[in-house]
Amino acid sequence: MPRKRVSPEKAEVSIDFGEATPKQKLFLEAQTKFVCYGGARGGGKTHVARLKAVGMAVNYPGIKILMVRAHYPELTANLIDPILSWVPSELYSYNGTDHKMTFWNGSTIKFGHYDGKAAENEYQGTEYDIIFLEEATQLSERAFLFLQSCCRGVNDFPKRIYLTCNPGNVGHIWVKRLFIDRRFIVDPQNPERTENPEDYTTIRATVDDNPYLLEKNPAYVKALAALPPDLRAAHRYGDWNALSGAYFGNFHRTTHTMSRFKIPYSWPLYRSFDYGLDCMAVIWWAIDEDGRCWAYREVEESGLVIQNAAQLITDNTLSYEQISSTYAPPDMWNRQKDTGKTMAEIFMQNGVGIIRSDNNRVQGHMIMKDMMTAMPLNDPYVKSLFPDGKCPEALPAFMLFDDLEKVIEDIESIQADEKNPNDCAKEPHDVTHTVDACRYFLINRSRRAEKKKKRRRVPPLEFLDSGDESGEDYEAYMCGGEINDNYLS
Repeated sequence: MPRKRVSPEKAEVSIDFGEATPKQKLFLEAQTKFVCYGGARGGGKTHVARLKAVGMAVNYPGIKILMVRAHYPELTANLIDPILSWVPSELYSYNGTDHKMTFWNGSTIKFGHYDGKAAENEYQGTEYDIIFLEEATQLSERAFLFLQSCCRGVNDFPKRIYLTCNPGNVGHIWVKRLFIDRRFIVDPQNPERTENPEDYTTIRATVDDNPYLLEKNPAYVKALAALPPDLRAAHRYGDWNALSGAYFGNFHRTTHTMSRFKIPYSWPLYRSFDYGLDCMAVIWWAIDEDGRCWAYREVEESGLVIQNAAQLITDNTLSYEQISSTYAPPDMWNRQKDTGKTMAEIFMQNGVGIIRSDNNRVQGHMIMKDMMTAMPLNDPYVKSLFPDGKCPEALPAFMLFDDLEKVIEDIESIQADEKNPNDCAKEPHDVTHTVDACRYFLINRSRRAEKKKKRRRVPPLEFLDSGDESGEDYEAYMCGGEINDNYLS
């Protein structure tokens, strides 16, 4: 790529953009709303994102660019420091407090991190023409959707979002759906949710597409080849089916979800929730005759004080639903400094009695994982839900209605903890609430539905008409007859 003259007033200053690879040129030239680059390590994705951001800032005066990574240390090491050291200092000023780079022509590049739901406050109400999501799979789908709302403005400059990523991590599922599998939402009832396939471009690149890296560091390929098989398939060859990093790797929508059906009155009903001011997540449960647990309703809302949280639960519980128990995290029994009451007391005073659940994370998550395995299907009502000849012999012990999108997505997305593979990761925090609500219920041994008992037909007593064979009449049978020695024995 030739050296770019950036300003007539600064004719002696130029930026060396170097030479882009063929795959990088496709990324630089793409003009759809969403452009995703990468899929394997070593494809030059971070470098081409830096080229694109600076090139646009230089060529289009006054535009506003946002470059985001999940964590600030990586943001500094991979974006801020390399760009500041590469672009001639005469062409920009940098505000270290705001992490904002302002070019001589009025264009800006804002560097930001997004490490959870709390980061939304930083971007609330902001507007950008171009947004870059570096290592997009480290971001939840919620973060992706929220940041989309920041890509707006009244000027005529086309709004675009550029993503770079590798397989794995919390965003694996949504990135794979949109850019690899190209499974788009089509909702005739709500056109605003419908996704247009023409808006999405994917440029898949591996280390083989980056001759400059191979020339400078030929041992890099050997390092990738030495990875464990699943990591090697994902990071060396860009295989999105080899790795997701999800803790519940045995969870699959096709086997663990069913279309909504009417729950029998004989099935006991329960609730469980995870509560905090950042999020209140509630799940309603039913248990069939096999002991299989069905999640049939979900509600999630943030910013609720306890009284409003209790109201949310009661408002979403139908009048005829007889809830056996509501399971809650142990911290509900911590006393409040201002009132001396526990949160459990306040919930009870507002119509929601709760039971303390076990907070053993590892045990609870292992039970959830274990309940995702199949158990024999004997419940006649569940069997009747399947068309003739298609009833399976077994179903998982943990099932969900397929319209519980938030719970399903969080279970698919939540990662294994890097330090403790037996536990779920606690970040990003916004995908943990519904999973914790599931755990608080499933770790308890709740009773299953009682099987319907066949009524035994009792034949009428013959003596009512003609007396029995012993000659005992009705009055003697019903009243015990004359007093005799038998009463003592």
